[in-house]
Amino acid sequence: MGIESLLVWLIIGAIAGWLAGVVVKGGGFGLVGNIVVGILGAFVGGWLFPKLGVSLGGGIVDTILFATGGAIVLLVIVSLFRRTAV
Repeated sequence: MGIESLLVWLIIGAIAGWLAGVVVKGGGFGLVGNIVVGILGAFVGGWLFPKLGVSLGGGIVDTILFATGGAIVLLVIVSLFRRTAV
């Protein structure tokens, strides 16, 4: 993986994490945390949505939407664990 690919992953992760933080109120972890959640969400979304038969045609917008969807799923799960831990 080159530096350009890493930079693209970070940018997509930042966008997806920020969008997920906006959708899931109170679920944000700050910029760095949102980038991590967005990158993890990209993996979750890339695995989950094709299993569900969801396809948007490919491209960068498709990648951002899948990553955002995966990040939303992760934030909801983490927020459920936060509530039970308190």
